[in-house]
Amino acid sequence: MQRHRKYLVITIWISTIAFIGAGFVGWGQYSYGDKAGAVAKVGDISITSGELQKSYSNLFNQYNQLFQGKFDEKQAQQFGLQRQALRQLVNQALVLNLANSYGLMVTDEELWNVIKSQPVFAKEGTFDKTIYAEALKQNNLTIKEYEASIKKELLIQKTLYLLASGSKAIEEKALGNALGISDKFNYKILTPSMITLAPNETELKALWGKRSKEFKTSPSFEISYVTQTPITATPSAKEISDYYDMNRQMLKDATGKILTLVEAQGVIIAALNDKATEKEALRLYIDYKKGALKAGVAPQKATFSTETSTFDPELTKEIMGLNDQKPFLKPRKVGNDYIIVKLEKMNPARIKTYEEAKTDVIALYTLEAKKTKLQELAQNSYKTFSGSTTDFLSRTDSAKIAGLSAQEGSEFLTKLFASKQKQGFITLESGNVVLYNVLEQKLLQDKTLADANAVLKLKGSLLDQGLIKTLESKYPVEIYVEGI
Repeated sequence: MQRHRKYLVITIWISTIAFIGAGFVGWGQYSYGDKAGAVAKVGDISITSGELQKSYSNLFNQYNQLFQGKFDEKQAQQFGLQRQALRQLVNQALVLNLANSYGLMVTDEELWNVIKSQPVFAKEGTFDKTIYAEALKQNNLTIKEYEASIKKELLIQKTLYLLASGSKAIEEKALGNALGISDKFNYKILTPSMITLAPNETELKALWGKRSKEFKTSPSFEISYVTQTPITATPSAKEISDYYDMNRQMLKDATGKILTLVEAQGVIIAALNDKATEKEALRLYIDYKKGALKAGVAPQKATFSTETSTFDPELTKEIMGLNDQKPFLKPRKVGNDYIIVKLEKMNPARIKTYEEAKTDVIALYTLEAKKTKLQELAQNSYKTFSGSTTDFLSRTDSAKIAGLSAQEGSEFLTKLFASKQKQGFITLESGNVVLYNVLEQKLLQDKTLADANAVLKLKGSLLDQGLIKTLESKYPVEIYVEGI
């Protein structure tokens, strides 16, 4: 959320890059309430399934970049990406309701000023409508929906700009003093491994009975498929020469040097055979759709879920996208073969029986029971514990707390310096709990002085939190999606 007009175009540009650059990532099946086409409604604004899909897709791609391409759907579930995506849209809708109540709007001129300033749509430094239309088409976006999304983003920025607040010298001094404080404290780390549990069958069944909807099977898919094996032929010299002439710029060695016709001959023959195999697979696809498979061609059958699929993730996702109206998937390459898939039946997710869910129930019971017991232990011992004593530490000394990772140390110090209690305990995201007792406090000689940007960032964060909380009390939020 930006607080200065000069940042407005930059913000829109960043969000546009994310919007255009993100591929679509599915996150499974979900059910709707009575409001057809909407997954939520905030005040007078509905949130569509398409908007939720794009929000999720953008978040998934951002995380995937942070994880260097190793982020998957299982991690997305662990990070609660579905909830994050919906939360973003709800927050946006809350601000848009406020904008509507103020009668704010974005003019076509404002919209075009932003779009024309984006380098991705420019040719030789000048906005090009053809490039603009083609870029959106390649990303499965219509001009209408793209411009509507930019208008929405601009309206949010315009609304927040009206609520912006500058920094004052006294605020910078106060924040500088706060950042310059250091504490010397005694501490002890409590971990879940300190708690021993022996859950009995009655307790486990009670938990399963109360939260059985959380233990579901994955949807499974029954398919049949036929395979086109590779065709091995000897192309004519003319076919090889013609292919070389059309594709020579792509035929290079490891150094980037274009291969000669003789050097590239093996690659060309393989490519021509693969092309012939794909062509034959398309004929097989047509026969399969018409129910006219040749004698001796018998479809194979398989049943799988996302966890048990032997296909690669992209093909698995495509198969899961089939339905009764579109049961066939065109030829897809698997190894050196091509396969044509037909969806026979989709078995929706169902609640697991107790025996099926038992392992997951034990894991959930253990996690929650240990968390509760650890809190009780912390509550009973934070006033009398005996632990390690630190030197004077500031909030930037996260790596100097023995027993905590740098991330845990940073989280602990942030919460410690925000606390008004001399003694207490702090629960970390990792599940560990740190007991503490502040022994001394002093101002550093070389304390960090906060500048205007630091003050604006802090005030902005507080404003955002307060604004969303206030708007939630003003505009009702209805969620129609199950399981988020």
